[in-house]
Amino acid sequence: MRRDCMTYLPFMEQLDSDMLECVLEQVARYDERSFSADDVKRALQATSLKIEHLQALLSPAAEEFIEELAIKSASIKRKYFGSNIALFTPLYLSNHCSSKCVYCGFQKGNPIARAKLSEREIHQEMQAIAQSGLQEVLMLTGEGREYASVEYIARACAIAKEYFKVIGVEVYPMNTDEYALLHENGCEYVTIFQETYDPICYARIHTAGEKCVFPYRFYGQERALRAGFRGVGFGALLGIGDFRKDALATALHAHFLQARYPHAEIALSIPRLRPIINNRKISPKDVGEKRLLQVLCAYRLFLPYSSITISSRERKGLRDEFIKLGASKMSAGVSVGIGGKSFEQKGDEQFDIADSRGVGEIMTMLKQSALQPVLSDSIYVG
Repeated sequence: MRRDCMTYLPFMEQLDSDMLECVLEQVARYDERSFSADDVKRALQATSLKIEHLQALLSPAAEEFIEELAIKSASIKRKYFGSNIALFTPLYLSNHCSSKCVYCGFQKGNPIARAKLSEREIHQEMQAIAQSGLQEVLMLTGEGREYASVEYIARACAIAKEYFKVIGVEVYPMNTDEYALLHENGCEYVTIFQETYDPICYARIHTAGEKCVFPYRFYGQERALRAGFRGVGFGALLGIGDFRKDALATALHAHFLQARYPHAEIALSIPRLRPIINNRKISPKDVGEKRLLQVLCAYRLFLPYSSITISSRERKGLRDEFIKLGASKMSAGVSVGIGGKSFEQKGDEQFDIADSRGVGEIMTMLKQSALQPVLSDSIYVG
């Protein structure tokens, strides 16, 4: 029997916060068709965007101003980030999963090759990544703490400290004390994709496992910040629900959390749905490249200081353009399976990637585009 997605499981920590209600209320009131060309022009002229400006920039009316949006976004990106583009790579520790998310290759019940890196294999993979020159790693797992425990992930963080200056995770949401354990072992950044901010849609596509609990996932970033993390990342998987409302909710979630924790480094991602093993028909539907650019530019104008990542889900030509127009971070040398950097891959991929360029190729492209690859802009101080 499917569980109410708003009901916590007994072990899940609950925060005394109304942030979720604030975000959902704003999204419920959002009528994308109520915005005109004049509203978009006012948003483009504003020096500091209000919520109504963000809503206008995400509306259908703004599609006719995509060139103006891109020009302003590129200007803001240059103002706050210069020519810098931060580089990182993901490292998948495990693809075992106890949740069933219909769009994900790792979902429970999908007949794929399952694997989990041993401590020795984590060392091997990290050594291979470090030899490429990269100094930032993002470690990922499936949504199953019984397969990749908090202690296992904490140990991986401790190992990562031996090889990298910047360590992040994109794993199942945790309680504050569990995040504190990761932080004690060298992790400073956590990314959580809400996937969609529509609770009805969320319940329909998350049919089993801990990931079914919508508010626990929503408050994951705040628990991480309370545990001492330096920065947190947000994202909706565009194409699952109404992309305009999901983009609005993502930006507001980040905005409200930044207001509550002014010291926090805020990051955004703009992932779109991709095909997976055993379901090649999955696509981002109505979220074409022009609309993806609209979301990127709206994020950049509304949250000018935030890092924005363009992932290897997108083709290389698109990524090369988006880093000029607003994105400030990109992955390189990407593998989304288990293993494959220092030994033959032993676990299948989460999704199909569209840009398989290695670190050297990405760095060459950046330099040819008069952009500066940044391998690390911070150092762990405990």
